[in-house]
Amino acid sequence: MLFISEATSAALVNHEMAFEAAREALIAACGDRSTSFPVVLGHGSSSTNRFTVKAAATAELAGLKVGSYWPGNADRGLERHNSLILLFDQETGRIGVAIEAGVVNAYRTAAADAVAADRLARPDAGILAIFGAGNQARFECLALARVRTLRQVLVVTRDPARGEAMAAELRRQGLKADISDARDACAAADIIVTATPARAPLFEADWVRPGTHVASMGSDARGKQELPPDLLARAGLFCDLAEQSRAIGEFQHAPPDVTVTAIGAVLLGRHPGRRSRDEITVFDSSGLSLQDLYIARSLLAKHRDAGGA
Repeated sequence: MLFISEATSAALVNHEMAFEAAREALIAACGDRSTSFPVVLGHGSSSTNRFTVKAAATAELAGLKVGSYWPGNADRGLERHNSLILLFDQETGRIGVAIEAGVVNAYRTAAADAVAADRLARPDAGILAIFGAGNQARFECLALARVRTLRQVLVVTRDPARGEAMAAELRRQGLKADISDARDACAAADIIVTATPARAPLFEADWVRPGTHVASMGSDARGKQELPPDLLARAGLFCDLAEQSRAIGEFQHAPPDVTVTAIGAVLLGRHPGRRSRDEITVFDSSGLSLQDLYIARSLLAKHRDAGGA
């Protein structure tokens, strides 16, 4: 079994790799040669420590990702999120590759939102409102900055100190960033991204301007919720995988009669995506194992090109 450590995978990954892998995975999710299996949601000995197991198979790849969230790690100076990707050797059924992927997972998650925004956000979208000031929120901003020229990033968080720290970090990365309250951020934004563990809407539907693109990436379990249901009733709804989004993603809160379209259908030209300049579009990223398989393949290729076993 080939093992790629966290340090090695973090050194190999970048936003371009993640974007291309996410695009391939989201297209594959619409094909008949891939299968995404039901998500396992579990917890550690303490129910506050949670993990998920997501698995998938394509004609060439099969494997799974175990993602964990241990909130107490912050007090230990450790990351709260960790990930491990396992690829099967399909000849023997043994694990052929194991990749520690904590940093990789942040790139991979942000990349899916960037792929969707590249097709759904208005071409001139330049003001981003980001809800959340954690590790993932930073990656979301940098990934989106690759597909749209961001004139300003508005950071919305309940913790002003964390918000200021994130804004300062984004400024060091070359982005104009400031903290804001939720209503003002929504009123100004062309793109709204929510990267939180919320279980209730973070803003009101009527705060969102016509033509805004909204992305939720924090809802990945029953009961989680970041967006107001009234917004879902009048927006164009897109996701990574419809059945998963309806079951554990943001669209568990969408009206049952509204159409939910996989972003892969837009990438394949089967759906036009945004239909007008004033349409509000919403993308729900509940997170696919296919994304993990494809970025693992890219990491493995780069590792071998660099002389790895």
